[in-house]
Amino acid sequence: MTSPASPRQILVVDDSRSQRRLLRASLSRLGYDVTEAGSGNEALILCADRRFDIVLSDWMMPGMTGLEFCRAFRAMSGDSYGYFILLTSKSEKDEVARGLDAGADDFLAKPVSPDELRARIQAGERIIGMQRELTEKNRLLGAKMAELRGLYDTLDRDLIEARKLQQSLVRDRHTDFGTAAISLLLRPSGHIGGDLVGFFHLNTRRIAFFSIDVSGHGVASAMMAARLAGMLSSSSPDGNVALVVGGGKSIDAWPPELVAARLNRLVLDVMQVDQYFTCVYGDADLVSGRVTMVQAGHPHPMLLPAEGGVQQVGQGGLPIGLVPSAVYDRIELSLRPGDRLFLMSDGLTECRDADGQELGEDGLSALVQKNLGLDGDKFLDALQWDVERFAGSAEIADDISAVLFEFRGAGSEHR
Repeated sequence: MTSPASPRQILVVDDSRSQRRLLRASLSRLGYDVTEAGSGNEALILCADRRFDIVLSDWMMPGMTGLEFCRAFRAMSGDSYGYFILLTSKSEKDEVARGLDAGADDFLAKPVSPDELRARIQAGERIIGMQRELTEKNRLLGAKMAELRGLYDTLDRDLIEARKLQQSLVRDRHTDFGTAAISLLLRPSGHIGGDLVGFFHLNTRRIAFFSIDVSGHGVASAMMAARLAGMLSSSSPDGNVALVVGGGKSIDAWPPELVAARLNRLVLDVMQVDQYFTCVYGDADLVSGRVTMVQAGHPHPMLLPAEGGVQQVGQGGLPIGLVPSAVYDRIELSLRPGDRLFLMSDGLTECRDADGQELGEDGLSALVQKNLGLDGDKFLDALQWDVERFAGSAEIADDISAVLFEFRGAGSEHR
């Protein structure tokens, strides 16, 4: 590639030797490196071996005309642009149009004026300079795009692995306790999401369950959800914010409203992140059916009585991680055999169809009512399918998660 300090390479094509010599002398005085060709065919052979910055070609030549040579020159592959000037005595508009259609950039009338020759060549140099600057910028942009594609592919692979890890937080979609059962649904809208569902044992007859929705989407929300999963895990009682570990390794549990308050302080004072989350956290007695829970900005839990119907419970409450002095009210329920408790994230209620219409609480209640005859993970699967059917061709923009707690009562058999 010619460096900016090197003279431009110019090819002069004319069947008249005297005309070639005249042009060569004028261009050489201007500092250009000039090569001559006596015909279009000879010029094409030269162009196959060398790159010329500017070509001056006579229009009327025996054999291959300047117009035919221009077309052939343009058809040649190359990574740089050659500026093509036709030398002609033709001035009619239709002839000029033919030259432009063939790929010519400019015209010089014969006999050639030295001043006009210099002006046309300098105009060609400006075009060539801009074209090469653009080519270099495109090359740099292509290199950066390739680098970004590599980074994206790496990130994509990492996110796929992160999704597997996040799904591992919900190892058992359905757990049967005999007197009760719990089923979980977690469907991120992207590779990873900020929803979290789960449960852990408080003692031999009590479990804690939770449905969490971290604000935002993507990696930051998923990392927050993963941290919360660690704080609500039975594998490490000492690190579980809901458990009280005694000196003799006896374990008790904080009431739900205090668990919410403890999480609120941790997010605001310890984590000090820009995110917050909504949740429902509850404590269920597997023998008596007594449930206590808190609702912190999460959609209203649904009570599904054994005799049918759908009832919303809870008063809303403030999300966790927004207000330092937030107070969380306790919700108390006494489940009877056959009663179920359904918790969900707002990814269900805020799901939109192709027309932008939200499913809403009423729409979700209707879908829940439709599937009341199903139990456990079959109920959650059917509900998910119905929501996806409602969305149709529209993309589900938010994570979908849910918890179904089913109370059967003492004396019931494992299913």
